[in-house]
Amino acid sequence: MKIAVIFLFIAPFAISSSLDKDYSSFDSASPEPKPRFAMLDDVRILGNGLLQLGHGLKDFVHKTKGQMNDIFQKLNIFDKSFYELSLQTSEIKVEEEELRKTTSRLQANNEEIRNISLELNSKIEDLLHHKTELQEKIGGLEEKVIKLVHIQPEIQESKEMTSLKNFVQQQDTHIRQLLKVVQEQHSQLDKQHNQIRELEEKLSNTDFHENTESSFSLKQMEPRIIPFPSHNSTAPAQVKGLATDCTALYKRGERTSGIYSIKPNGSEAFNVFCEVKTDSSWTVIQNRVDGSLDFNQTWESYTNGFGDLNGEFWLGLEKIYSIANQADYILRIELKDWRDNKHYVEYTFTLGSSETDYTLLLSETLGNISNALPEQTKLRFSIMDHDNATRRDFNCPQRYSGGWWHRACGETNLNGKYINPRSEGKLERRRGIYWKPQKGRFYLIKSTKLMIHPTDLESFE
Repeated sequence: MKIAVIFLFIAPFAISSSLDKDYSSFDSASPEPKPRFAMLDDVRILGNGLLQLGHGLKDFVHKTKGQMNDIFQKLNIFDKSFYELSLQTSEIKVEEEELRKTTSRLQANNEEIRNISLELNSKIEDLLHHKTELQEKIGGLEEKVIKLVHIQPEIQESKEMTSLKNFVQQQDTHIRQLLKVVQEQHSQLDKQHNQIRELEEKLSNTDFHENTESSFSLKQMEPRIIPFPSHNSTAPAQVKGLATDCTALYKRGERTSGIYSIKPNGSEAFNVFCEVKTDSSWTVIQNRVDGSLDFNQTWESYTNGFGDLNGEFWLGLEKIYSIANQADYILRIELKDWRDNKHYVEYTFTLGSSETDYTLLLSETLGNISNALPEQTKLRFSIMDHDNATRRDFNCPQRYSGGWWHRACGETNLNGKYINPRSEGKLERRRGIYWKPQKGRFYLIKSTKLMIHPTDLESFE
């Protein structure tokens, strides 16, 4: 480029000098005239120089265009990355704002409960003081009455004494009730403290948002010996006619998975889906594969069952109870995550009747995933219109959808809303189907299957 500029600067002087020489040739009487095409040669030289300059400029322009295209591509990539980061930042800010609001509400409730507790303690102290005074007065009156009885045994107890004793008894009853209320208030206050502490830990954790596409840990859990619940140690007795469960059907020779009619002891006959595995058959109580069925149902639907036994379904709490109440049973949970990794876990369990809201008690036996359900803890089944698990201020089924054996909000829920993690936001994904071990993140589930089988260990897969 610098050579071209110098050439343009020198070229006019070269042309002018050649012209001066031509004019001077006319004035002087040179014996040898200049060649006829001398000026054309100079012009040709100048033209070649300009042509070379043009080619240089053309190459420079092409090179500059290529560099500018590379810069624009890098800028586009940077814009996309910045946009994605801004979206993630916005989601995190929304979550933090919700947690701050919840924390503020809990702190307000905590302060209100503390004030109520102080007032109740003050009233109880006053009542105890009055009770002591009354007891002292009653003691003195009793001594006088005893003396009067010895002196005049025929004199009956006065109305004033009877009314005074009744008043004291009422005061005692009232004090006991107040003590119960105070104990309940203290218990609620402790729960509030624990919830506030958990929320504060979540707020301080910068890595709070979960990676929903992470696969499950493949760490194999070692089987351990656990005492079975106390019904009896044998399989359910079979009566003539229909079998009592799918295992009984297998023993009768049925070797194909499908829909069969069974009749548990003390129950009416109904249809179930039997899944045949190695050397046995399991009774399927829940199946979810593609989200075609809405599991956000009512308490009545979860009690009686809903869905299609050939597809997605929930067998029904009353039917599950009628089967599991016959003997000791195993609950097997099979899961598949969104990377198509398959996992399972098995529990021994007992299930209560409708009078206990179908309370579930689990003891883990074996599996290849970390445990996510509390063991040796009574879990009541809860649904949005029948919440038995938590306080009314925190209705887990209403916040997380579907019916499940909840102990606290945010735990495992295999009957939640069916959600594809790639098409929903993080706040919505928490209302879906997930498996949450006691230590670790949420894991979204693609398909689930719950099955039960008598605790005949020789027939396990």
